[in-house]
Amino acid sequence: MLETSPEVGNEVGQTAGVATPERDIARDLAKRAVWVSPLFLAVGAIGWGSAGLASAAVALALVAVNFLLGAAIITRAVRISLNALFGAVLFGYIARLGLMTAVVLVVRTGGWFATVPFAITLLVTHLGLLVWESTRVSVSLAFPGLKPAPASQVTPEENHSK
Repeated sequence: MLETSPEVGNEVGQTAGVATPERDIARDLAKRAVWVSPLFLAVGAIGWGSAGLASAAVALALVAVNFLLGAAIITRAVRISLNALFGAVLFGYIARLGLMTAVVLVVRTGGWFATVPFAITLLVTHLGLLVWESTRVSVSLAFPGLKPAPASQVTPEENHSK
């Protein structure tokens, strides 16, 4: 069930009466990135020292920013039109890949950057977090925070309409 947000007076995950499950999912992914970050930071530090620690931290930040930017693009475009959504998803993906590439090109010249822990962290967290969230969403049959009502709460009229 969605919670009520006291500061805006509507439900969390909604903007102007429109549900924004993509934002909720991106926030869940970012939270989970924080949860798994100690593991990746420790592996980076143990395997590659301070360069591995810093590189893993940059990768974790890129993953979280990538998910949040993707959700923001979708949230904005879905209010315009379906065609705007299609274009925004495609070009937003390309722009986010370009942003990640630009960050890598800038930080790789530093003596503190280690490619292997960065690449492992970036790949494993992107894919791992997406798999983790997709199983959560499919289990709840909807976006995070919304679960079907138990059968005992469904009225007879709702049963006949299905």
